[in-house]
Amino acid sequence: MNYIKRATQSLWAKKGRSVIMIAVFSAILIFVLAGLTIRSGAELATTNAKKSVGATVTLSTNREAMFGQKSDSDTEEETRPDPGSFERTPVNLSDAEKIAKLSNVKSYSFEASTSADKSSGITPISSDSEEETSSDEQAAGFGGQGAPGGMSQGDFQIKGVSQSSSYSDFSSGTASLVEGKAITSDDEGTNNVLIEQSLAEANELSVGDTFKIKDTDDKDVEVTIKGIYKTSDSGDSMGARFNFMNPVNTIFSSYTMVNTLTGSDGKTIDSAVYNLDDPKDMESFVKQANKLIDTDTFSLETNDQMYQQMLQPLNNVSSFAKNIVLLVAAAGVIILTLIIMLSIRERKYEIGVLLSLGESRVKVISQFFVEIFVCMIFALGIAAASGNIVGNAVGNQLLSQQTTTTQNAEGQADAAGNGGPGQGQAPGGGNGGPGGRQMTSNPFTQTEEIQELNISVKPMEILSLAGIGLGISLFSIVLSSAGILRLNPKKILIS
Repeated sequence: MNYIKRATQSLWAKKGRSVIMIAVFSAILIFVLAGLTIRSGAELATTNAKKSVGATVTLSTNREAMFGQKSDSDTEEETRPDPGSFERTPVNLSDAEKIAKLSNVKSYSFEASTSADKSSGITPISSDSEEETSSDEQAAGFGGQGAPGGMSQGDFQIKGVSQSSSYSDFSSGTASLVEGKAITSDDEGTNNVLIEQSLAEANELSVGDTFKIKDTDDKDVEVTIKGIYKTSDSGDSMGARFNFMNPVNTIFSSYTMVNTLTGSDGKTIDSAVYNLDDPKDMESFVKQANKLIDTDTFSLETNDQMYQQMLQPLNNVSSFAKNIVLLVAAAGVIILTLIIMLSIRERKYEIGVLLSLGESRVKVISQFFVEIFVCMIFALGIAAASGNIVGNAVGNQLLSQQTTTTQNAEGQADAAGNGGPGQGQAPGGGNGGPGGRQMTSNPFTQTEEIQELNISVKPMEILSLAGIGLGISLFSIVLSSAGILRLNPKKILIS
């Protein structure tokens, strides 16, 4: 009798046993498919994260060069910095533009900053309601030293950018444009500015109005209000004492206007930040960029921390999904092997009759394989139908747990790192003006961590699942076939 026909008849005759086999196999394949879809969803999210986040590289003055440090080639020890040797060399705009033309650069931002005193048409917001604190008094607040070269500390902090919408205050939501238009590359060479809403209301200014501030030579510079923004930054205790450190007294402009105020030739900037398409190409990008600059004076600081932080939960979920596939597959082999061995024990008489009638042991084993294979086909359909539900439920729960764990770990690390000297200042940041804040934050959009996986069953995953199911069936039959090979038909029939 044909062993395939016997297998189908056996499955129909023993419906209860067949249903149990299908149910067990379905449970195994559902969890295997969940692991495959979760891993696929995590890989897709990783690919999308690379495109949306990228990595940043900052071009700025070499830290050692700023403090006059030199490396001793003989002792290989770094010399102690000279306390009076601080000197910041502006970045050449031409070099920054050359680097911006390299491949893999998705976007870039040129930055410069300074401080400025009021002239006419505007008054800074001060914490002293009775008597306005003068710039000279503010300078005295620094122990009488004031700014370098006797320059005033300033009433306003001027932040020069390529595009205000890409700057961190705006991209992170701390600041938002409420009226007018943002600063763009079209504003290069102009005196267009953005001022804070509270500052505008206090001075009864609106979009299109003009006012004057003083440059470093104490000359009046007229600027035009292109837009008004609102900030949620409340500042700190220093902002209450010094006008230029109060967030509402921050004025955004094109980086070229900063050069106008400082009297430079317009061909320098404080720093340039490049956002790369793919973090994997960051190392090769830095090598190419280093060939275009004087590495003794300038340096390139890399930062893919946002990308790595975003991917950590995804990598954990992907690794866990891989373990799910391996563990469930191994457990499936063990469970099915035990079921088949129990089935062989119950069907000894049937096997003995078949062997005594001259049926080969290979065909008897093949009959058991066909029975399992048919059960696997039904289980495969059930798994494919329910794979999306289980995969999304398990995958997003895992991602949520991993994201929470990562955020808690980062929060503890940040708490441990706060309070030390220089904390919160990223390497290679821009010059924040004399005594002012430095522009050290990433000026590009801060992408939120991925909160949800888009898990869907694809044809390739069904094929993979079928292959894994077939492998489980084969392993189970091979492991349990030893019992069939040892059976003696004469002893079976006599017993």
